[in-house]
Amino acid sequence: RSTEKFASNCGWPSFFSPLAGESIIEREDRSLGMVRTEVLCANCNSHLGHVFAGEGYDTPTDLRYCINSISMSFEDAEA
Repeated sequence: RSTEKFASNCGWPSFFSPLAGESIIEREDRSLGMVRTEVLCANCNSHLGHVFAGEGYDTPTDLRYCINSISMSFEDAEA
């Protein structure tokens, strides 16, 4: 949700909490010399982005879900 979106200046939309629930799979990714969590589509296993922890952002979870905007669908907020 847009209420969990924040400016991380990484170039991808960043969220401190996922909405997708059982629609995503998270798995450890140790590529590129770092430890992070890859986010995958639970239906087709496609790469959606990564989760980074402990970067010091002023968010409730200290997590940064960097999710490719092409994988998101946007809906109007309910009144």
